[in-house]
Amino acid sequence: MEGNLRKMMRRCWLPFAERAARPYIAGPELADGVQVCRSLVRLGVATTICFWNGEGDSPRQTADAYLAALDALAREKLNCSLSVKAPPLGFARDLLAEILGRARQGGFIVHFDSLGPEVADQTLSLIADALERYPKLGCTLPGRWRRSLQDADRAVELRLNVRVVKGQWVDPDEPNIDPAAGFLAVIDRLAGRASHVAVATHDPPLAGEGLRRLLAAGTSCEVELLFGLPMRRAIRVAREAGVPVRVYVPYGHAWLPYLLSQARQHPRVVWWLFQDLLLGRLFRSPGALPSALCSLTGALAHCAPSDLPHQERIR
Repeated sequence: MEGNLRKMMRRCWLPFAERAARPYIAGPELADGVQVCRSLVRLGVATTICFWNGEGDSPRQTADAYLAALDALAREKLNCSLSVKAPPLGFARDLLAEILGRARQGGFIVHFDSLGPEVADQTLSLIADALERYPKLGCTLPGRWRRSLQDADRAVELRLNVRVVKGQWVDPDEPNIDPAAGFLAVIDRLAGRASHVAVATHDPPLAGEGLRRLLAAGTSCEVELLFGLPMRRAIRVAREAGVPVRVYVPYGHAWLPYLLSQARQHPRVVWWLFQDLLLGRLFRSPGALPSALCSLTGALAHCAPSDLPHQERIR
């Protein structure tokens, strides 16, 4: 009885929730993600695109979505990397081999997202094996996990590009780790050793401190931001540090649960949604650019062309 009631409430809530999330995603289709990436690249901003699969998508369907994204990036000749998630691929090495083969044709970096700590070992093992096929790979290390310090050593050994995030999932063994302190601890472990580090946070002071430590150690770095969340202050931090900006652009139907989980963890997201509802941005016409892209365009407009960091494809 309780389960049926929960399902009924979810059906009632879902239409509004989907509408609420719409301005904060590229859209449900690959074409939506490519359109956003194209617009950002024209503004001098590098991008990372990722298909966020639904619960019912098979590993084959997920792999096909990644392959289609790589084909689109090649056609458009965009300064863009591909992010993938190992668990939805079933950690299938044959499927990953197809993806890496296609990435090699266009020279695109393939970056592995971080999911729960229970799949971290399998993901790193998959990456290590994949390096024999293709060297332009990256991994993501969350500050919330104690193991990330050892994983950072492994990433340096494998010469991976590294994205450092606070992390969505807590460390099951040490759930009270401060994510900001953990974030900087991972940065310190990578500084002066990693080939390239993406400082992936919308927290301007934290981003600034992370960049300061990396630059002081002579480490190549950039700021990476999640499409759909406020970016103006973080872009300013990147500009002042003289480093490039990259935007992670998700598309697909599964972005909604992540956005709602972010709302639970960060109440500010609810306020942003409420503001957009009041301003009417939740009801944009089909085909219109997401409001997040309009906001980012406005933020970059405050930078003179000479101030915008020149973004080259990471080697």
